Amino acid sequence: MSPVSHVPDRLAVSFDDEGLVANAGLLVVATLSARLGIGRLVESTLRMAGLIGGAGPGRKVLTLVHAIVAGASHIDHADVLRAGGTARVLGHRVMAPSTLGTFLRAFSFGHVRQLEAVVGKVLARAWELGAGPGAGRLVIDVDSTICEVEGKQKQGAAYGYTKVLGYHPILATRADTGEIVHARMRKGSANTARGVRRFIEELVARLGRAGAAGQIVMRFDSGFWSGDTLVVLARHGVRYTMAVHANHKAVAAAIAAIDETAWTEIDYTPDGQAQVAETDYRGRRLIVRRTRLTDARQARLWPDWRHFAFLTDLDGDPVNLDQFHRAHASIELAIRDLKEGAGLEHCPSGNFSANSAWLQCAVLAHNLIRWTATIGEPIEALTVARTVRVQLVALPARVVNRSGRLTLRLPARWPWADRFTARLQSIRALPAPTG
Repeated sequence: MSPVSHVPDRLAVSFDDEGLVANAGLLVVATLSARLGIGRLVESTLRMAGLIGGAGPGRKVLTLVHAIVAGASHIDHADVLRAGGTARVLGHRVMAPSTLGTFLRAFSFGHVRQLEAVVGKVLARAWELGAGPGAGRLVIDVDSTICEVEGKQKQGAAYGYTKVLGYHPILATRADTGEIVHARMRKGSANTARGVRRFIEELVARLGRAGAAGQIVMRFDSGFWSGDTLVVLARHGVRYTMAVHANHKAVAAAIAAIDETAWTEIDYTPDGQAQVAETDYRGRRLIVRRTRLTDARQARLWPDWRHFAFLTDLDGDPVNLDQFHRAHASIELAIRDLKEGAGLEHCPSGNFSANSAWLQCAVLAHNLIRWTATIGEPIEALTVARTVRVQLVALPARVVNRSGRLTLRLPARWPWADRFTARLQSIRALPAPTG
């Protein structure tokens, strides 16, 4: 007998299954959240008792974080966790969007800093469980991004150098994993380097508390170029590569003084040419890369060399250092994950502190996604959040009772079933928090 083909128009629709779970992979994420003790850390660190909406902050932060893991970009999207049997895989009470909105609006400057402290403690706990760099070299990329908003009711939103209305947070990511190790919301009109010295000091302290025992190297683009920043890095023993403005008068003069025989050819596009050389700028190493087009037609239009330069105190060959510094662009992958379909795609409140708290929840969700996929395993490549959501989180399932034991029934022939099972078993084997 040939299989019956059903016409989609003939399928009836009924939203009435209390056992269905839309994002069953949240079971893995929620298990990791419990092993990291996120709820307990929030309860012990966030002091909001007596404030309207401030009671029970642990379950409220967990609701926001798990909703963002599932793809939430608005507070209302948290309702996805209340559908069917989803709450049964989370291990905490799921709060309503209206409650979450009141909670976020209760945040003050100090409460945001307390939530930042929670992010740091969770990072330390995750590194203790095997996600940390140990005594190896730790490379950190620092950058800022623009979170565009609509309308005039967003407190702190403004037009900055990009001429886009929004906020201008600063972020620090771990280069080999994409984890966000520190983040701070800033007004949209903030200069790129605003607050970077304090940010670096807090970042270095956080990394030390989390267990980073090896050399720390930070990479910056030219927006952070400042003598004061270099002094702060030196004071904390942090090595660096920092891009500079090649058209700055003194820098341009140093580049112009480089002898033609000092340039080394490097790989570039088929229709272009690139070379690297080294010189000195005010007692610091200045690595310069110059590029130009070699295609006959384009070379006539743009015949001159374009220069890109950065300062560094690292040892090594200029060609290798140039390649190392260019890898700073990997931070854009983490920024994309924060914005693409979740988290910072939208700043949901008109209140600046509420949006600052939302950023910290988005950071927790971002890191949970990475740790869910990698904790306890060798680091091979940057984890893309969208891939983790598709393979490990966005699974349909049904909660059933089998001989008195609740069972999560997942789809047969799921392509990543083995990986899901392996990750769940690995995370369940992690020790529970003791503090």
